[in-house]
Amino acid sequence: MAIKMKTVVTYRTTAACPTHARTEIPVRDLNVVIDEPTERGGTNLGPTPTESAMTALIACTNVIGHKNAHRLGIDLGDVTIDADCKFDRRGVLMEEEIDLPFPEITLTVNCKTPASQQELDVVGTETSKYCAIAKLFEAAGTNLTVNWQKAD
Repeated sequence: MAIKMKTVVTYRTTAACPTHARTEIPVRDLNVVIDEPTERGGTNLGPTPTESAMTALIACTNVIGHKNAHRLGIDLGDVTIDADCKFDRRGVLMEEEIDLPFPEITLTVNCKTPASQQELDVVGTETSKYCAIAKLFEAAGTNLTVNWQKAD
């Protein structure tokens, strides 16, 4: 009898907050540290919460992009991802409530690959369907553009 994987799971954790700026979050067998830089009263042991959101988007694009490429039989080759993120800091500076803190994000996925640009476009289209973090940003109203490019 085959074991069916659950499609909806619940993540649970209890984070430690040793300072006003640092949060230590156990995930699997890891301890993720989110922190503020020293100039904002932190200890600079990890990215800020907003930097973590951006890095999660980049990482999700990488993981889901590679999964889709594998499924489609496309070799992405060597991949780098450039990010250009507009961040409205008025909210985190407590100046005013901001409905859309990340109004615009552009990712450029550079692939040194034997694949054609058309194949990369297909990977990009498929990835946009399945990247959970991209879906979060888009649902929030962020103008998210992800360009898949054949690099030289």
